[in-house]
Amino acid sequence: MHSRTKDAELIEQTIEFHGHWCPGLAIGIRAAKWALEELGKSPDEEIVAVVETDMCGVDAIQCLVGCTFGKGNLIHRDYGKNAFTFYRRRDGKAARLVTRENFKGEAGRKLSHLNRKRREEGLTEAEEKQVEEARQEVSRWILDLPLAELFHFKEPADPPPQKARIMASHMCEVCGEQAMETRIRRFDEKFLCIPCFEAVEKR
Repeated sequence: MHSRTKDAELIEQTIEFHGHWCPGLAIGIRAAKWALEELGKSPDEEIVAVVETDMCGVDAIQCLVGCTFGKGNLIHRDYGKNAFTFYRRRDGKAARLVTRENFKGEAGRKLSHLNRKRREEGLTEAEEKQVEEARQEVSRWILDLPLAELFHFKEPADPPPQKARIMASHMCEVCGEQAMETRIRRFDEKFLCIPCFEAVEKR
């Protein structure tokens, strides 16, 4: 199959999964495509992705690479960075992809200006249309940008996360609901789930 046809299929597949097309999804598609080409699609937990954002692009990794929260091979670290680390368990091959500075081009600068104006002053109807046009242009730009101009490629600082383990559950002595043993907290001689523990802390 021609590579452009294959790429178009991957994009359509991801848009259908995610629900809309945007620059964030384009970033995720590029990261996911690198992982597919270099590491392969994940059978079960073979490929692990550690993502440092909760933005749209993470859906591309779930959809295309096969890393999901349910299987335990998609790990979210809430650092607010467009950074994606991929590991292949069988041979240890790994890389951390981090978006470069100013990778969105001129359309990205225009989009940033309009988004800032929207927050501070509000936008006219014409400017709202410009936002959508700029989003589309930035998305296309990201797809066409050479990968080395989109991402820094770095060695991961950490080893691959452990495989998902089945843990025992314990009953919270406040709400009576079951929680995984690794998420149980001890307070005043009682075992509490995290929400109940945090509620007690705030009193």
